[in-house]
Amino acid sequence: MAYAVIQTGGKQYYVGVGDLIDIEQPSDRVTVGSSIVFTEVLLKDDGANMVVGTPFVEGAKVEGEVVEIGRKPKVAVMRFRAKSNSGGFRNKGHRQPYCRVRITAIH
Repeated sequence: MAYAVIQTGGKQYYVGVGDLIDIEQPSDRVTVGSSIVFTEVLLKDDGANMVVGTPFVEGAKVEGEVVEIGRKPKVAVMRFRAKSNSGGFRNKGHRQPYCRVRITAIH
């Protein structure tokens, strides 16, 4: 089975054909059904031979299709300040946008 290690959004992902991954939402506008090409391939294995990049594999690319665009569940961010008159606790929240991609091909 072919697999690869790609880098996107400052993170690395171990992917194979048919896998679903949640990546950081790309800066360019993508829509559901559009295709994404990952050119920052760190490692590629097609079953017969493995190629490790320095830092990237020359000419390798991984193609994917956008399945879903959304926001992850809210993460509570809490700050406590001891011995302060600011009320002591302060609550905030954050929902990280993500893009769910199905890997279609590894070249």
